[in-house]
This record gives sequence, C-alpha cells and structure tokens, in this order.
Amino acid sequence: MDQQEELDQEPYQEHYYAVDHVPVTKMSLWEKMGGRALSIAVVVHLLVLALGAFWIFQIIKPQEVIPDFTPPGGGGGERSADHAVKEKKKKVIVPISKVKRVVAEGARATYTIPDQGDKFGEMSPLVSLGGGGMSGGLGGSGSGKGFGKGNGSGMGNGHGTGKLFGLIPPSMSKRCSKGDRLARIKENGGVDDCEKAVVKGLDWLKANQNANGSWSGQSSVAMTGLALLAYFGHCETPASPDYGESCLKGIVYLVEIGMRNDGKIADNYSTNSWSYEHGIATYALSEAYTFCKEIGQPVPSLEEVTQKAGQYIIDHQNKNGGWAYSYAVSEGHTDMSVVGWQIQALKAGDHTKLKFQGRGGCLSRAWKYITSCQSSNGGYGYSGPNSSVADYSTLTGVGALCQQMWDKGNGAEVRHAIKYIRENTKFDYNGVCSDLYGHYYESQAMMQSGGEDWKFYNEIFRDQVLKNQDTDGSWKPPGGGGRIRAAVPTYQNDKVYRTCLCTLMLEVYYRFLSTGVGNHNY
Repeated sequence: MDQQEELDQEPYQEHYYAVDHVPVTKMSLWEKMGGRALSIAVVVHLLVLALGAFWIFQIIKPQEVIPDFTPPGGGGGERSADHAVKEKKKKVIVPISKVKRVVAEGARATYTIPDQGDKFGEMSPLVSLGGGGMSGGLGGSGSGKGFGKGNGSGMGNGHGTGKLFGLIPPSMSKRCSKGDRLARIKENGGVDDCEKAVVKGLDWLKANQNANGSWSGQSSVAMTGLALLAYFGHCETPASPDYGESCLKGIVYLVEIGMRNDGKIADNYSTNSWSYEHGIATYALSEAYTFCKEIGQPVPSLEEVTQKAGQYIIDHQNKNGGWAYSYAVSEGHTDMSVVGWQIQALKAGDHTKLKFQGRGGCLSRAWKYITSCQSSNGGYGYSGPNSSVADYSTLTGVGALCQQMWDKGNGAEVRHAIKYIRENTKFDYNGVCSDLYGHYYESQAMMQSGGEDWKFYNEIFRDQVLKNQDTDGSWKPPGGGGRIRAAVPTYQNDKVYRTCLCTLMLEVYYRFLSTGVGNHNY
C-alpha cells in the first residue's frame, strides 16, 4: 500500500475507534418510558390551569345582582302582579302570628283552618292592589285591561285590576283598590274624612271582637254578619294584613254554627227574629265565599254552609212571596224588613256561582210581595202599603234597593220610590229622624239612582254620619236620648250595630257602583 492510501484510510480508522470508545450512559426505566416528556406535559398543564383560574376569578367577575327598586304599581301589569305575589309571600300567610292553624278562640268548632302553604303565592293578591296595582308604567295603559289607565309616571296610579278579579263581579272588585276608592269618594261628593271614618270604624270593630270570633252580646250572629259585611265593603279579607285574623275568626264563627245546624245560622231558633239573623249571616258568608275563592284562602265547610244557608232561604219562602218570622212557610208574620235581608243574601249567593234550586221562581214571588207593600205615594210600608211610622214609610229604601240589585231599577215602582225618598226623607242624627236602619238602605238606593237624586241625599247624610263618630271609632247612639222614627229602634242602642251601619253607609261611595240610571247589578 502506498503512502496515499494510508492517508485516505487514516481518518476513517480514527473515527471508527473514536465512536467505538465513546462512554454510553445507562438509562433508567422512567427515561425508557418517556418520563421526561410526561413531566414536561404535566408542568405545562398545571401552568395552563393556573392561568385559567386566574382568568376566571380575577378578570371575569361574576354578574352583579342589581336590586329592583321599582314600585309594585309601575312597569306593566304582569310584572307588577308578580311583584305583588312575591311581596305577599313575605307577609304573614295565615294572619295569625306564630300559629300554623287558625281557630276561633272559644268556639266549639271541630275543625281548624289549614295552613295555606305555598299555594298562597299563586292567588290574586287583593290586598296589594292599592293605587292601581295593574296600571302601566312610563305612560302605558293598564295592562290588565281593567278600569283605567296609568298616569305615565311609572308609579302605577291607574286603576286597572285586570284578570285578578276574574271570579269577583266588577262591582265588588272596585272596592279593592285604595286609589279607586279615594277617587270614587271624591267623584261622588265625599271627602277624605269619609275614608278615615271607615278605617276608624273597622279598627274599633277589630278591637271589640269577642274571643270566639263573634261581635256583641245580643243577636251575635246578626252582629257578626254585619261586621263582616263592613270588612268586605272595604275589601278586607282573611288575607288582609290589618284585619285578616279578625275577619277569618268571624267567618269561622258563623261557619261552625251553620255546620252544627245543617245550614241554619242563628243564636236562638226559638225566637221569631232568627230569620233576620240567618239572612244577614248568609249574606256575609256568600260574600266571604266569593272573596275567599278568588284569593285562594280555603275555609273548611264554608262552601257547604253557604250552599245550605242560601237554599234554606229559597225553600222556606212564605206562600205570600215574602219571608216570615221563624221562616214560617204558611201563615206567620212577613214584612219588608225580613224580606230585605233575604233578597240581599240571594244576590250575594248569585255572585258565588253556586247552584241554588228554585231561585228564579222564588224571586218572581218575592217581586209580587214587594209590590204589594208599596203605597200609592211610592213609599214601602213595614208590612203593607199603609204601615208607615210617624207618617213616613221607613222601608222605602228596602223596596227600591232589592229591585235595583236584580236589574229592576228602571221600573216605575223604583222610580216612584226614589221620588218618595227625595221628597220626604230627613236625617238628623241627634233628633227623631235618625233611623240608621232606614238610611242604611236609602244610602244605597239613592247611590244607585245617581244624578241629582244622589247629590241631594249625599248632602243630607254625609256630614250627619261623619260628625257623630266618637273618638274611639264607634258611633254614638242616635236620637239624642229620645225615641227615633224607626220601625224597630231598639237595636240602635247596640254600639256594634250602629257602628256597622254607619261604616256601611260611608262605604257606599265605592261598595256599590252607581250607573246613574238606577239599575246597576249589585
């Protein structure tokens, strides 16, 4: 081999030996399995997670909950109704604090009122509808398609009541809006003191209720019925924050008596006058049933007693078309005073939508009896056309109102009666012309007639009632210590009785709606 060939082979040999002698490091099992790459991946993922957490908790902030300060009346009816329901849930559901079940203390009831539970939130919140709770905010009209429009202020001063009163006749639902009540007082010639006097009267009734749920110590069933009617006239129901407990106890008291006596409701069935008590109690329970059904307040046996009580009135009409003492169906004493409460009770029963057998024929016979008690001068006597008291037919308001309630207000008989009242009635609370019973009826009949008839009557009755309320909220005895011109004056010595009548008279501005033509349906 020549020298050049040796030179060409030499690098190769040097490289061969160099590679052959490089020290080889021994690999661990972790390295053989790719541990290094896995470690790097773990570190990278941890870094990504850390960055993600930082992004979530530091950069992306949770959505802030903005409190809603819009009042319940504004911003549209559906939203307002939802707000009202939520607010209602915050209040006491059954209006007795710290008690799950409601009982009339001292009553001999064999049942209790069940806790309403969550169903309460789904009911129509009658009490929260003050000031037009369904009006449209920001210039919108009432979304409930009720009785008025919002004023555009967003404060909900409109008077729309919408579907919340779907089961309650409009003439009853109107009393459930404070804003509407105040507006109607003003529109119909009342003053702010009228509403203040009503509230004071209701406060007095609440403070003077008996432990068993009744009122007064004589004819307690009748007095309890009148007190409940005064509550309902102001739309105070078992759900009311101020009078709910009192109202519910009164209802339970009457229901319990009706359950014990198969639908008959009175203190003493051996007295002639229990037909008065039953009529008044049936009237009150019928209104109670209508309201309680709408607000979702179940009262055990209320429907059963209301049904039986109303049917009893129909089944025990006297053969002459009237109603007699002790509900005698033949013979017996009938008069316009007894008839008045039965007709009112039947009308309230009509609003319940319960089924009553024979009501149509019963009413037809009643109109004939009422006609038989009207004299040629238009007045209605106590038990006939000529049975006036001190030359005044004190039951004329009864005859007119009973027909107005049943769409007969445009008839000649009613027009004649209204004319008689306008020409002959007088009201002097501290004198002989202070028959609160007669004026209870006349105030409603004249309101239904409306127009100049109501304007005349309002001027003679309003201030007489207002200025004779005592500071405690009750009303003082009428007549100034002397005998008053009335068919039955003795009951007016009862403070509960006269307070209820005066309260109901002042509620006439909104309790019943005037059509101006004398034929308003209730």
